[in-house]
Amino acid sequence: MSCTVAIPSSPVFSPSRRPLSCKAASASPEPAVAASPGPASAAAPAGSPLRPFALRALLREEPSPSSSPQPASGAAVASAPAGPVLKRRRPAPLVVPAAGATAAAAAAAAVAAVEADPRNEVEEEGEEFAAYCRRGKGRRRVEMEDRHVAKVALGGDPQVAFFGVLDGHGGKNAAEFAAENMPKFMAEELKVNGGEIEGAVKRGYLKTDEEFLKRDESGGACCVTAVLQKGGLVVSNAGDCRAVLSRAGKAEALTSDHRASREDEKERIENLGGFVVNYRGTWRVQGSLAVSRGIGDAHLKQWIVADPDTRTLLVDQQCEFLILASDGLWDKIDNQEAVDLARPLCTNNDKASRMAACRMLTETSISRGSTDDISVVIIQLQKFTSS
Repeated sequence: MSCTVAIPSSPVFSPSRRPLSCKAASASPEPAVAASPGPASAAAPAGSPLRPFALRALLREEPSPSSSPQPASGAAVASAPAGPVLKRRRPAPLVVPAAGATAAAAAAAAVAAVEADPRNEVEEEGEEFAAYCRRGKGRRRVEMEDRHVAKVALGGDPQVAFFGVLDGHGGKNAAEFAAENMPKFMAEELKVNGGEIEGAVKRGYLKTDEEFLKRDESGGACCVTAVLQKGGLVVSNAGDCRAVLSRAGKAEALTSDHRASREDEKERIENLGGFVVNYRGTWRVQGSLAVSRGIGDAHLKQWIVADPDTRTLLVDQQCEFLILASDGLWDKIDNQEAVDLARPLCTNNDKASRMAACRMLTETSISRGSTDDISVVIIQLQKFTSS
């Protein structure tokens, strides 16, 4: 006995119906039974191993305008397909919208603008200082967020000089605002308070923070500053920028980094209702920011304060030079090494040599893998000694 299975319009089998032998080839053949040209599911009853193909064919059926259903006959079964003819559908063409091309062009333009920004590398020098800033290596589409300040006559007073490094995070806004306005606020405070520097510096930090928050802009900035007058030095910081003094060749850190990992800072934040957690190896305030003080950061202002730590000291003959730098430097170079690298170039009190020292420190940090923005300011202290 032989049986015939017809699968109309199957994409797998030929449209012609062929008998499938249900016995050995030696068995006597019997007349084939033609299947009705009805739905594909009728040709493959439930339980048949061919039923999935029949169902697939049914779902893919398309009527053909050139063919019409014909009654089934034995001759038709053997010679021509019955029922509608299947057409294989082509996938829809992939069309890139014009908006996508516009967005890609805009992104490329943004990258080009960042790369061409003149602030990616900045040099400034004077009779007693040199400053060098460089955008982090490989930071595509991320603008230079560091800024520096050098005012050799703060508020018009030639006896007072102000220097600072400001390291922005979450954008350049806070660092740029502080660089432009903090010297002005401090000069105003000095006039109001009769030249008392330490209090004026603290109020200058707080005023800078207050005025920046009024702008309702995102981001924040870490700061380290130095105010110099004859015989005196006032160094302040909020965040992880650092000041290091070379005293007869020995490094002396004048600031302590405000990081969330510091126990006293962690305790202060927790007492204010916040928390500090270790996220991917770094302690962060509210799981977000690794520093615990700074300008801005409005969304964390309850815990990220702008109140600086301040230290005042006399400038004597052993005080050679002061290094102010952002954490992009200090993450790869320790305090004593920085002094050892810079000192041979700073002992002659030469402008070109000071700039070379700033560059050397920056390039050394980059060679060790730093990808952060780096800003370095070196100030010669001989002019400000008490004798």
